[in-house]
Amino acid sequence: MERFDERDVIFSRMEYAEQSPEYKDYYKRNPHKKDIDAELREMPQLGGPGTATYDPVNSPIFGACFQFLGDIAKLSQGAVASEKAELDAETMTQRIKGLAKFFRADLVGIAQMQEHHYYSHRGRRPEVYGQEVKDFHKYGIVFAVEMDRDMIYRAPQLPEAVAVARGYMDVSVLGMVLAYYIRQLGYQARNHMEGSYLVLAPPLARDAGLGEMGRNGLLVTPQFGPRVRLGVVTTDLPLQADGPVDYGISEFCTECEKCVKTCPGMCIPAGEPQGERWKINPEECYRKWRALGTDCGICLATCPFSDDIPQELLAKIKDSSSARAEILRRHEERHGDIRPYIKEKPDWL
Repeated sequence: MERFDERDVIFSRMEYAEQSPEYKDYYKRNPHKKDIDAELREMPQLGGPGTATYDPVNSPIFGACFQFLGDIAKLSQGAVASEKAELDAETMTQRIKGLAKFFRADLVGIAQMQEHHYYSHRGRRPEVYGQEVKDFHKYGIVFAVEMDRDMIYRAPQLPEAVAVARGYMDVSVLGMVLAYYIRQLGYQARNHMEGSYLVLAPPLARDAGLGEMGRNGLLVTPQFGPRVRLGVVTTDLPLQADGPVDYGISEFCTECEKCVKTCPGMCIPAGEPQGERWKINPEECYRKWRALGTDCGICLATCPFSDDIPQELLAKIKDSSSARAEILRRHEERHGDIRPYIKEKPDWL
C-alpha cells in the first residue's frame, strides 16, 4: 500500500506560515491547494473569537489541553536502559494489555507494523518538515479510550470539543506510561500522540482488531462506534500481534448513511467505498470546524454504534441484513430519524 505524506494533512498545511521555507516548498509541489488553504487560514481559529461557539471563559479549556499536549510531545521518545530484560512475547503481551487497561484504556490490541502504517514524511512542525520516516518498530500497541457519550451528543457545541480534548489527554498520558516502562526494560518505544505522530492511528487500530474504518473516515468500534480517541506506542519489545477483525461494520455503513445526511459540511461520501475505504473531503470538513470553533463531532454523535447496541445484535451484523435494520430501527426509535442532540450544557459549564 502507498504511504501517506504527513505534509498533506490539513492540520500540517494550516501551520505553514506564508513565505516560510515549508510554505514555499509545499505549494511549489502542490499549487492546486494554495488558494483553498489561504482561504481556510483567514477563518477564525478553533476555539477563538468569531466562531459560532466562542465563549471567552469556556473556549480556552480546549486550547489549554492542546497547549499542554504540545509541551509534553518532546517526551514521546527517550533513552533506553542499557540492560535488556529477558522476556517472552506471551507474558509481555498479557502484561502490556493489562497495564493499558489498568491505566484506563477501554480497548487495546497489538498490530504487526508494516511500512504503510507510517507516514512517508513528517510535516506537522517546521523543525521536522520534510523528514523522511525511516525508523520502523516491529509492533504497535494500539489503545482506545471512550469519549463521554452525553458530551459527544452535544456536538457541535463546545462540550463535544472538551470531550475530544480530554480523550487526547488520556491516550497521550497513557502512551507515555507505556513507552517509559518499555524503555526501562531495555527496549525501544515511541509514544505517538497529538502533534507527534509518525503513524496513521485509525488504520493501525483496524489492523490491531479494535474496529473497522467507517464511512466518516474514522475508526468505528463495535463497543463505542467512532466515539473513541486512539493512542499508539511502537516498540521492538517481543509481543504477540493481533489481527484485523471483520465485525460487519463496513456492511452496516454501506446501508446506513446517517452521517452523510447529517454532515454540515457535506463532506462524507454516499455510496460504495472508494477503494478499500470511504474518503471524506478534508478541506470542507475543516472549513466547518473553523466556522463552528469546535471539531464539530456531528458524525460521531450520529453514528448508531455510538449508542448502546445489544451484544446479540452486534454478533449478527456481519451476515444479517435484518440485524443491521434492527439496529437502525432501535436507534431511530430512541433518538428520532435525524440524530441524538443534547442542547443543554453540563452544569459545570
